[in-house]
Amino acid sequence: MSGDSSHDTSRDPWRVLVNVAQIPETGLHREIEADAAARRAMAAIAELREVISARAAFDVQPKRDGSYHVTGRVQARIGQTCVVTLDPIENDIDEDIDVVFAPPEQIPQMADLVDDAEDSDEDTPDPPEPIVGGFIDLGRLATDALFLGVDPYPRKPDAVFEQKLEAPDPEDHPFAALKALKERDGKTPKGS
Repeated sequence: MSGDSSHDTSRDPWRVLVNVAQIPETGLHREIEADAAARRAMAAIAELREVISARAAFDVQPKRDGSYHVTGRVQARIGQTCVVTLDPIENDIDEDIDVVFAPPEQIPQMADLVDDAEDSDEDTPDPPEPIVGGFIDLGRLATDALFLGVDPYPRKPDAVFEQKLEAPDPEDHPFAALKALKERDGKTPKGS
């Protein structure tokens, strides 16, 4: 990490800031990889056993309206616990990223365009993310995509949840205790 001691890793464990003023007109390609501290923090936030590896590649393309189109992919290997066997397992995450970032003052008007698009039959774009303080945080974008790719109910490929099926006991019904009491007192129920 850099010398920024005020950085809160509990909220943003993996930060890779890009200054939008330094993005060339032709765009920018960045490949990033999370260090051990960021991976430990991500695992703690997502309640994973571990994040073994996490890397991402991004292309940031400036638009004429001052927004930036960010496309890319995040790939990670995570350690989880099988929900059936409770054995440790590892899973791969591979998530595409396609997001538009815009200056905060443009977002309300762009959100209106998204709302208008929802009324049509075409695919609705997501509203843009804000550019905060002139920066786009590629690490946070990668972290969010990684978290979305986590299987909340991981299981080993061959793990099968087996529920024990037992034949119902004919003596085990709501009135079995009453029948036993009557038989004990020597009073056999009518019709028996």
